[in-house]
Amino acid sequence: MSSRTMVAGNWKMNTTPAEGERLAQDIMETVGTPATKVVFGVPSIQLMSIKALTDKHENYFVAAQNMHHEDGGAYTGELSAAMLAAVEIDYVILGHSERRDYFGEEDGLIGMKVAKALAAGIKPIYCCGEKLDIREAGNHEHVVGKQIEQALFSLSPQQMKDVVIAYEPVWAIGTGVTASPEQAQQMHAFIRGIIARQFGDAIAEDTTILYGGSVKPGNAAELFEQPDVDGGLVGGASLKADGFAEIIKAR
Repeated sequence: MSSRTMVAGNWKMNTTPAEGERLAQDIMETVGTPATKVVFGVPSIQLMSIKALTDKHENYFVAAQNMHHEDGGAYTGELSAAMLAAVEIDYVILGHSERRDYFGEEDGLIGMKVAKALAAGIKPIYCCGEKLDIREAGNHEHVVGKQIEQALFSLSPQQMKDVVIAYEPVWAIGTGVTASPEQAQQMHAFIRGIIARQFGDAIAEDTTILYGGSVKPGNAAELFEQPDVDGGLVGGASLKADGFAEIIKAR
């Protein structure tokens, strides 16, 4: 197993606790010990129950879907990095396009969350990507580069070692449209180049960069064959045990 490879499922606001436990168990039983890291990004009410399951299996981990940038206080409904760390949550998804669109999160705020997660010993899965109008105008590299610069460039090289990047073309999320393998590779190589220039070639070579945009059993293998695509951040397809198991095995 390459240290870079990962398949992460983002369950979003889906599954009751009982449904989530069945889903995780079915996936782990179908796959067995995977040849890659597998991360379940689960609703907050399920973090501890799913972690109790993954702790019994090699190469399975749990991610929170979000966290607050403050250490504590009057932020009703939020979770802090310290809370997640106290129950040994492994990863946290930050900067997802839905958080940006629906909750107005920008890269300055997301960068604060990234720093808080790292300080607490939690690995952030940092999401970046462009909308359709930006892609059509040919500004996708500029926009993604700015996102990464604003959110990650304040980190030290040592901190960057614990960051996972997920490139998610917003025009391909939940639309059934997927970036071609060539488009995915081009952007992943571009992102790895940005990391190399800022943090050095060695860190860039070790950075996990996931593709997130309508990954399905039918397209996972050809996407994952690309040299700079280290795996996927999977949305809807992660909610079906058989399909997600196929995606994991494709990596």
